[in-house]
Amino acid sequence: MTTAGAVHAEGDRGDRSGVRTALAGLTTRGRSFLAAGVAAAVCSYVLGQSDLLRVGLLLAVLPLVCAAVLYRTRYRVAGSRRLSPGRVPAGSEARVHLRMENVSRLPTGLLMLQDRVPYVLGPRPRFVLDRVEAGGRREVSYRVRSDLRGRYPLGPLQLRLSDPFGMCELTRSFSTHDTLTVVPRVVPLPPVRLSGEAKGYGDGRHRALALAGEDDVIPRGYRYGDDLRRVHWRSTARYGELMVRREEQPQRARCTVLLDTRAIAYEGAGPDSAFEWAVSGAASVLVHMLERGFSVRLLTDTGNAVPGEGSDGFAGAGQESADAAGLMMDTLAVVDHSDDEGLSRAYDVVRGGNEGLLVAFLGDLDEDQAAVLARMRQRSGGAVAFLLDSAAWLREPADVPDASDQAEDRLRMLREAGWTALGVPRGAALEELWRQADRERSGLTAASGGEGP
Repeated sequence: MTTAGAVHAEGDRGDRSGVRTALAGLTTRGRSFLAAGVAAAVCSYVLGQSDLLRVGLLLAVLPLVCAAVLYRTRYRVAGSRRLSPGRVPAGSEARVHLRMENVSRLPTGLLMLQDRVPYVLGPRPRFVLDRVEAGGRREVSYRVRSDLRGRYPLGPLQLRLSDPFGMCELTRSFSTHDTLTVVPRVVPLPPVRLSGEAKGYGDGRHRALALAGEDDVIPRGYRYGDDLRRVHWRSTARYGELMVRREEQPQRARCTVLLDTRAIAYEGAGPDSAFEWAVSGAASVLVHMLERGFSVRLLTDTGNAVPGEGSDGFAGAGQESADAAGLMMDTLAVVDHSDDEGLSRAYDVVRGGNEGLLVAFLGDLDEDQAAVLARMRQRSGGAVAFLLDSAAWLREPADVPDASDQAEDRLRMLREAGWTALGVPRGAALEELWRQADRERSGLTAASGGEGP
């Protein structure tokens, strides 16, 4: 994925301060030449030496001409920036390509480029370009990298021009900028069969419902405005009139990913904190379920979802799946702690119907919130919880025995309510916990005599 932003340095040439701007750009050499020329002209008048006047005029005019030409030149340079890619996982690099083009009929002098970048992306890049011929262009690039997710502005680009004699230097700032989106890390997950993904469906049934509804191939007569791509040609030939497939919505297995963002539920900050692990885990599960063809929904403790998300979430199919993943990654790139103290608003969203598989990434819980999660379990076909003890992420578990005991109590409460609940130790690998959740869920299903998928 690439994003591009281009601006042309066609500034306001009617600026009243243009003369002062040009003169202010004179270097020490240019000011020295101008002072020497004025002094020579005064001496020629005092001494009556006409030849000295010519020398003085030459010395004084040279820096003024350089300033005037350079002032005009700076408005005849075009600059562009291209990001490759425009969306990167945390810890990965993106390359920024800069291109400068001389659109005037005169060559430029020395060009010095500087692009503004946030400090978390690395040092501010600077480049020196030699003379650019008329109609010529130069391209340079630099790399940016961030371990912290977020949206980071790049720019504006600053251009400093210098004449060949070093008499004047002028700076031009372009007005546009681009945005680099650093999304959470996504961990590839193994294709396990968690019970509850499609409650009561066998393998063939699950696959059929993940792709299309039962009545999707039952035709009806064509109506004005129907999409011609839905024409069922076999039925059209049979009935002698144009027939289209019915518009029943596909029935898909559903998965809701609940991300606990409460500030009181996490301690610490930074790329190795418990909260960042939870965000990365939620992103990994979302992408994994989309790739398997599920209708996926992202939910936080505030009850908010992804902008543009339907009531059943995003469907995982072809290009729509990639677009949905991009939208959810953009949302998770900027998600932050909330001021909520409980999970009641999230429960209000899911209690309206069966959510299919519910996967939750949770911080520290008290008894009230564990009770809310127990009620959530009743609204889902299957429920998996990853519980992070944030205190254990900051210190060794032996140093916080009370906190560890409290986390075990919460895990026990969730398991008694029907959750497949796992504690997440510091630095744990999500793919291993994912397999462990499948094994524990399969064991619970076998122990209860239920029919697994």
